[in-house]
Formats: sequence, C-alpha cells, structure tokens
Amino acid sequence: MFDRVWLNAYLATMDGPEDAPLGLVQDGAVAVREGRIAYVGPRAGLPGPAADTIDCDGAWILPGLIDCHTHLVFGGDRSGEFQQRLQGASYEQIAQAGGGILSTMRATRAADDAALLAAAAGRLRGLVAEGATTVEIKSGYGLDLATEMKMLRVARALGSAEGVGVVTALLAAHAVPPGFPGGSDAYVDAVVREMIPAAARSGLADAVDAFCEGIAFSPAQTARVFEAARAAGLPVKLHADQLSDLGGAMLAARSGALSADHLEHANAHGLRAMAEAGTVAVLLPGATYFLREPRLPDIAAMRDCGLRMALATDMNPGSSPLRSLLLALNLGCTLFRLTVSEALLGVTRHAAAALGLTDRGLLRAGARADLALYRIHQPAELCYWIGGNPCIGRVVGGE
Repeated sequence: MFDRVWLNAYLATMDGPEDAPLGLVQDGAVAVREGRIAYVGPRAGLPGPAADTIDCDGAWILPGLIDCHTHLVFGGDRSGEFQQRLQGASYEQIAQAGGGILSTMRATRAADDAALLAAAAGRLRGLVAEGATTVEIKSGYGLDLATEMKMLRVARALGSAEGVGVVTALLAAHAVPPGFPGGSDAYVDAVVREMIPAAARSGLADAVDAFCEGIAFSPAQTARVFEAARAAGLPVKLHADQLSDLGGAMLAARSGALSADHLEHANAHGLRAMAEAGTVAVLLPGATYFLREPRLPDIAAMRDCGLRMALATDMNPGSSPLRSLLLALNLGCTLFRLTVSEALLGVTRHAAAALGLTDRGLLRAGARADLALYRIHQPAELCYWIGGNPCIGRVVGGE
C-alpha cells in the first residue's frame, strides 16, 4: 500500500538516457511511501493501491526545482547603486568606493534575526510558488563572526518556516570588511581560525564558499579557506572567474569543489579539469543580464568536455536581484543559448549535484518525494514564457 499516488499526469523524470535526458512519460504515475518515491512510470505499471489518490488531470510533474545559488538573506537593498550603474559606474568602481557588498554588510549587521527572517521569507516565497523545493542560501554579508552566524541561523529558520529544504554555505570569504586590521591576509586568518570552525561546530553550515577575484580574494588566500573547510569536514564551492580569469575553475577542480559558479572568464583547460573532477558548473545568467556583462560562459567548451551545468538565480541585492527561477530558465536559454533539456536539468538533477545532494533532483524510486506540478502542454513552456507562473502545486517529502 502506498501512502499517496498522483495519477493521470505527464512526467519529466530528468532520468532519461543521454539522447532523451528529460525522461518523458505519458499517462504516468508517481507513488510515495514514507516520504520517498516508491514508483514512477506509466500508470499501467503501477503495482498497487494507495491510501490517497490524486488525479492530476493531465498536468506535468517534474522533480521539485532546486535553486542552488542564492544570497537571499540580507539587509537593505542597493537600488541606489542600480541608478549609478545606469549612469555609467561599473560594479568594480562601486565596490571600490565602499558600495557593493560592503553597503549590504552594514545593513545586514544592523538588522536583527526577526527583520532578516521577515525580509528573506518574502523573497523565498516567490521561488516556492514557482515549484522550488530546495534552495541554497549563502551567508557573506556579515563579514564578522556574529553576523555570519546570524545569517546562517536565519537561513536554517527559513526552511522550517516556509516548507522548503534549505542548504547553507558559509561565504565569510566574500569581501574584506573596511578597516580590518592587517588587511586581507589577516581577515583570511579570522575566517580560517574562527568563522569556519564555529560554523562547523554549530552545524549551521553545510559547505564553505569563497569569492576568488581581484576585488576579493586571491587563489592562494582561497586555497587557505578551502584547507580550513576540509579540516572542519565541510565541502567547498567557489565563486570563480566572474570578472577575470584567475584560474578559479582549475582551483575548484583541484580542491574537489562541489561547484564553481559564474565562470564567465574560465578557460577551457580549467573547465575540462572541472569535468574530470566531477565539479558542477553553476551558470548565473541573472548577473550577466543585470550587469550587462558582454562576456558569456563558454558553453561550447562545457559541452565538449561533458561538464554538468546547473542554473540558478544568484538572488542578491547587488548583481542579480532575480527572484524567479522560471525567469532564470528563460535567461539561461536566451542569453547563454542553453537547450531546454540543459536548462531543466540545470534546475533539477544538476542543481542537486552542485549541492552534493543525491536524494533529489529527479523522479526515481528511492529519491525524496519532492515534486512540482505544472499546468503546461510541454516542459519547454517553463523556459519559454517571460513572466507568469504555471505551477499548481508542490510536494515536499511526500507532503
């Protein structure tokens, strides 16, 4: 006896062969027992009854969507900087003048847990309404121990409050706080000796991230952060090669990173090393669009080496105030020329891999029963429409 069965549905399992990776099933059924998928396939093959049966009336069922790169916990906003960019200022110029990440740092430090939770919940609900069942949330706007821990606490609380799986990443190595004694090397010392051990002891961080860039941290400094993360038993991720090629893709590969994110300037050698290491490329077209960056990730090189590509919003107040994973699908296809299959795998199966999750992102017996239901005629519509939301329901852990 199953706990629950969804019938009369089209399925996109994300578990098909290489030449048909969406794994489409007509007149399909999904059965759940104890929060896990017990059967997925044609309705005619369903092996038994269920305590609860739902007729989907021809809707499509996909794995619950996964936004594998967000910064959605923060204080304030940066709409004023948006105006500056419209008048010609670059992202780097704004950052060097004390804006950018540092302006959000001040607002985030000033906000208490309740204020951060309320603001972030509003942003998260938009993703949930579109079918997201797992969201990664990074810290990185505190840049001191107390505020980084506060951000991670709020991220954990969001998952319980909003009915969504939350995966956290400590991004204390995001920027150097102004006036920090000893500069960037001394700040990396604080990240390595205080913040990473505290995040690991508390259980608030699932991974450690860093921003390897000329306006942030060097490859050598990033390597120190990664060494400390490994010593604390935490996997690593990297903001890599966004504004320049500092060899971030290669560093991520050599460090066994779960993912390297952005990659606009990554070279083919580094991308191939990522593919060989199993590191996932996370593409963030919202930042490319919002910053009007002319340089695009080398998608052809990624395809040539078989690199798995995930797709995410990068929701943040400065470079990608993108609050829609469905719009990220469209941007990934229109800006980066991803295929529909690549884009949809990027917010399901490959997004799960970018977070080190093996129990979701596809419809398969044994996987966590995270589903998203859509009133569409074919999966391509999720990438095609600009605006609108065809999601008619979510299932998280079978509920």
